Amino acid sequence: MPGYSGGRNYVPRLAEAAIESALSDTRVVVVNGARQAGKSTVVRRILRRWTGSAERRLDRPLELAAARLDPDAFVRHDGLLAIDEIQRAPDLVLSIKDEVDLDPRPGRFILTGSARVLGLRALPDALVGRTETIELWPFAQAEIERRPPAFVDSLLRGSFDGLAGSGTSREEYFERLVRGGFPEAVRRDHRRRGRFFESYVDDLIDRDVTALGDIGRRVALARLVGLAAATVGQLYVPARLARAASIDAKTADRYVSLFEEVFLFKRLPAWSASSTRRAVGAAKLLGVDSGLVADLVGRGPGRLGKGDPMAGPLLENFVLSEVARLLPVAAERARLFHFRTKDGVEVDGVVETRDRRIAGIEVKASESVRPEDLRGLAYLRDRVGDDFVAGVVLHTGRAIRSLGDRLWAAPIDCLWS
Repeated sequence: MPGYSGGRNYVPRLAEAAIESALSDTRVVVVNGARQAGKSTVVRRILRRWTGSAERRLDRPLELAAARLDPDAFVRHDGLLAIDEIQRAPDLVLSIKDEVDLDPRPGRFILTGSARVLGLRALPDALVGRTETIELWPFAQAEIERRPPAFVDSLLRGSFDGLAGSGTSREEYFERLVRGGFPEAVRRDHRRRGRFFESYVDDLIDRDVTALGDIGRRVALARLVGLAAATVGQLYVPARLARAASIDAKTADRYVSLFEEVFLFKRLPAWSASSTRRAVGAAKLLGVDSGLVADLVGRGPGRLGKGDPMAGPLLENFVLSEVARLLPVAAERARLFHFRTKDGVEVDGVVETRDRRIAGIEVKASESVRPEDLRGLAYLRDRVGDDFVAGVVLHTGRAIRSLGDRLWAAPIDCLWS
């Protein structure tokens, strides 16, 4: 699949419209995301549509030297200016603040970074209130298929009548899972994809993670990345990871925070409300790219399709990371959580709107839905009451069915079909 990151076969990104919209009324737009997710390609396409725009890249030694020598002159530009890898020269932020305070027109700067730009300790908080941050994930399946996603809007409407699966087989789901969404990985075959993932993690640890945390324990970091990947679908317990990695819990948690900074993982927070006092407060780790996570735990589509114990957790991670990609382009603003009680009742994903309406998502690797698969969704529905709009079991079969009282079963490919 050559050309997925740019050129004639460029795949339109869901975030493009959000970036354009933000530029229309915001002075500084920050585009964050993992390395190799396609940030530079997206930004350059947008710059071509803006008269008088320019780009400056801090991964070029001469431009980085200029930025550090005279940051005020470096950021001076009358039109839209994009600065790539802004975290390499944090002093630019103060100069940008001065520029946009003197000239508060919207659409002055696009800042991109492969670490959480305004969350890094080295960067001042001078741009608070002047920015909008948009995260660019690796490809969503809907982007790969070039189809407008409708799943989240259907979920929050409480009806899947307008959706139809595309007949994806169980084997094909696992193929998609291990492929992931990095443009470079999507276009490769299975063997070459594994080389990409291996080099990607090595480079992140050697270049980004150790630099951010001033860490010299490379072996421990590399081991912890794999151990963290093996915990997707489980509650995140730093002490458990620490024991497996033979380090202390505070160190393990700090390392995982660094993995978050470079977009390897996200913490999926626990959802709770006054009506669900027995909810567990621990987060889960969500791998940003399902293919990378599968590679870290050494799972291919053949093994996953034969009932491997990691099939369920990896499929859950795949689905929830797809939902996270779709939330920013949904009609309503909403956030993603997980839910679990102290008694072990759980819902894999909980979507909550700004007005506190709730929808639940359960993920199953089976091709059919059993009554016990609805237990968590029914529990959440009964506790939340009228604020519960829908619960859906996403499975590897092909049927969309209403299961009564706001509960549904639907194939996973409703996420992109």
